[in-house]
Amino acid sequence: MRKTWTLFIALLGASLLLMASWSSVIGQEAAFATNTASPPPAFATNTPPPTTAAPTLTPSVTLTPSPTETLTPSPTATIVGPVIYPDGYSPLTGLPYPSEEARNRRNLIIKISNYPPIVRPQSGLNAADVIYEYEVEGGVTRFAAIFRNNMPHHVGPVRSGRLVDLELAPMYEALFAYSGASAPVQDLLLHQPWSLQIISPSIGDNCVQAGFCRFPGDNLAFEHTLYADTELIWERATARGINEGRRARGFSFSDIPDEGGTPASDIFIDWYGQTDARWQYDEATGHYLRFTDGLPHYDAADGQQVWVDNFVIIEVPHEERPDLFEAESRSASQQINLWDSGRAYLFRDGEWFEGYWRRRDREPGSALELFYANNAPMMMKPGRSWVSIVRWLGDVAVNEEPVDMQATGTALAASFTPTYTLTPGPSHTPEATLYPGVTLMPR
Repeated sequence: MRKTWTLFIALLGASLLLMASWSSVIGQEAAFATNTASPPPAFATNTPPPTTAAPTLTPSVTLTPSPTETLTPSPTATIVGPVIYPDGYSPLTGLPYPSEEARNRRNLIIKISNYPPIVRPQSGLNAADVIYEYEVEGGVTRFAAIFRNNMPHHVGPVRSGRLVDLELAPMYEALFAYSGASAPVQDLLLHQPWSLQIISPSIGDNCVQAGFCRFPGDNLAFEHTLYADTELIWERATARGINEGRRARGFSFSDIPDEGGTPASDIFIDWYGQTDARWQYDEATGHYLRFTDGLPHYDAADGQQVWVDNFVIIEVPHEERPDLFEAESRSASQQINLWDSGRAYLFRDGEWFEGYWRRRDREPGSALELFYANNAPMMMKPGRSWVSIVRWLGDVAVNEEPVDMQATGTALAASFTPTYTLTPGPSHTPEATLYPGVTLMPR
């Protein structure tokens, strides 16, 4: 019995010891089951611990954020013509009319002499919107100046009409002012459907009513003394009921030049050694300046060298018409076939563009157009233009760099003394005083 109790007590103690061990194990598992991370172990290093707090570093450079790039759009060209023109814009210049008066009056063509040299400097060239220069005969040129924006009071010397004027006047639906013409040409002019637009001393328009007055000068032949007042010419047209604003469609304008231009600052035209003209690009003003026979060509009205924004050369067939000139004349009239199409050069902003000219038809208001081989219009610079008509573009020399005209002018001045000077202020003399009792037909 004693042995049994001893065995029972031993088994009970072992059981109690085993239970205590399991309780310890279960308690450890409970501790590992938590979400709290145990601290990382400490690793030995060779760096001794700092004795003071580490300093705070302040950067010496202030970083500025990069600016956001602003994109500048490419300029958009302002297009005017060749058919559609914004309201209030002139088809002659591609610019707004300077006044309501300019907008409402009619285009006015005035014939201006360019030969002999004594007629230079002429008056009023720089006031014209467009000027056509063409051969009269024997290499002598004459100007057809078209006025609209400006109203100069002294334009000339005014000279006679020619066959090409039968094309120019209807092209621009213009009033046509000239001194007279040979009998055959005068007969053609007076039988045109637009003949009522003629204002000329040859049909009785005089100094007081129409502004055709004589201004004699030393050694100046009578035919070189006639000048015109555009204000009186437009008043004369108003009195006849024909001074109405008309458009002449054809020119195209853009303030941005076409692509593909060739640099060109010097253009020279030789009319068979009789007359020549040189145009040079002036970067300071953006204008083309004219020289004639090696000398600067001035406008007596404003004292400035003749200038334009666009210089155009067109190649046009010429035909001699001896049947349309007086029998005693040594030269035949030139028929300049300013219809259909041909080759053309355009110079603007110091660049040269090659293309073609055309008139779509010979209807009134269908004026000169300039275009490329792909039929795209050649864009002229908004402003004033000069158109030179030549027989062959082979008579034209184009250079990238300008010729030294100052040296040329000095050499010419040393060889001769020009016989012309700037015309003094207008002070006309009535024809009756110059030639009493004589009826004259100005030409």
